[in-house]
Amino acid sequence: MRRKLMSILACPMDKHYPLELLDFEADEQTVVEGILLCKECGRYYPIIGEIPVMLPDNLRSRKEDLEFLKKWESKIPESVVTGGRPWNLKSDGRD
Repeated sequence: MRRKLMSILACPMDKHYPLELLDFEADEQTVVEGILLCKECGRYYPIIGEIPVMLPDNLRSRKEDLEFLKKWESKIPESVVTGGRPWNLKSDGRD
């Protein structure tokens, strides 16, 4: 994902802007792996292979999101790991 996209990205669920970006693998212009956080609704959106996965809850892959959280758990805020929406490692999406 190009960093310059941050100026136009908003949460697809509540339209909150701006989103917070945490990059895990990146250079000055591009984020390869990272996460976008919506402080308003508590949702997170993974960036996988330079693509932000910004889908509504009903179109997201629980398995893919949980694998992403496990992979980057040490770099993601604890509040997201244990309480992020639509699912997290504490609830495992079964709430």
